[in-house]
Amino acid sequence: MNPQPQSQAGPAGQLSPERERGLLLTLMALQFTVIVDFMIMMPLSPQLMADFGIQPAQFGLLVSSYSIAAGISALLAASIADRFDRRSALLASYVGLMVSTLACATATGFYSMLIARAIAGTFGGVLGSVALAIVGDVIPPQRRGHAMGIVMLAFSLAAVAGVPLGLYIANHATWRTPFTALTAACAVILLFSWRTVPHVRGHLGGKPLSLFASYRELLSVPNHWWGFATSALVMFAGFTVIPYIAPTMIANVGLDPHHLPYIYLVGGAVTLLSRPWIARLTDRHRHANVLAFTVFASFVPILLVTQTLRLGLAWQLGFSALFFIFVSGRFIPTSALVTASSEPRLRGRVMAFNSAMQNLASGLAAATAGAIMIRAPGGQLLHYDWVGFLACFVGLLSVWTARKVRAIS
Repeated sequence: MNPQPQSQAGPAGQLSPERERGLLLTLMALQFTVIVDFMIMMPLSPQLMADFGIQPAQFGLLVSSYSIAAGISALLAASIADRFDRRSALLASYVGLMVSTLACATATGFYSMLIARAIAGTFGGVLGSVALAIVGDVIPPQRRGHAMGIVMLAFSLAAVAGVPLGLYIANHATWRTPFTALTAACAVILLFSWRTVPHVRGHLGGKPLSLFASYRELLSVPNHWWGFATSALVMFAGFTVIPYIAPTMIANVGLDPHHLPYIYLVGGAVTLLSRPWIARLTDRHRHANVLAFTVFASFVPILLVTQTLRLGLAWQLGFSALFFIFVSGRFIPTSALVTASSEPRLRGRVMAFNSAMQNLASGLAAATAGAIMIRAPGGQLLHYDWVGFLACFVGLLSVWTARKVRAIS
């Protein structure tokens, strides 16, 4: 049996419905492992800090090292992403992520974990952009929002299954076990990817540009800049709040740490229903209008979560459900907006550069929020409400920049 897939994706829509569905499900599974690899670090903070003997600032560096490395790698990939078969780029990057995740499981201290996280971020930053570029190249525009919604269900699945399961495993074993299990899952998904992801070479042709010329061509289009700005602002607005939900729930609200997985479980479960709905809206209406709706709707849960109201678990689950629906839902119209802002031959570079902007924005957001917040003598985290107001303001800016983006394809 030949392990290589026989089909090659050319113009959008040439794949059969069965192969298209298989491709989207494979990309969703791949994105699931990438997102879990990134997210699992945050709720594991108590165990990691105790085992490595590190302070919160050092743990923050472990988290931000992934985003910073992902941003830098995606930035470099933006100049060369359109020179290769997207299938080859996807599989090579996934192997790198799998090996670096195993290195996280075997880390012996703070510095070895820091290096492993940075390497994981390097490959993770490339993977996201390549996967979305494949969707943009293979799926026709009239179904692209729906396709993006399927691939981005990975976020919901990571929240509803990946992170809670990882926390459960860590609570009954050690913090190393979730990374080991994730490595095994990556190996299985790699085999499926080898079979289901077609060669995507329609963007190839012509003499490859130099690094400088590649960036000059990419950044000479004002439409790209508005798309990048929108994507970065949406990511910044979300990640000023997201990394600090778990610690503030425990320190400020008084939530039992054993109840923390339910926050992710409920939040991920509701988005399994809300994301397809938002994806349909994205296909039927102007992307900027759908983004504006989700941004304005997200202000309510952002303010409820960041006020850290000392209410019971049921109330907190309700707040978190709304937060997951609208804050995560904003990324669907944003991705469709950026994808449509470029012509096909530049889409790989556009999505790679966009991934870089998103990762750098998320790292900057977490650092900014951390600088605003302070720990009180009693252990509470103060000024989280200020962070919520900042997130809403940045969200308003993203609505304005989104209206500047012109759809190309």
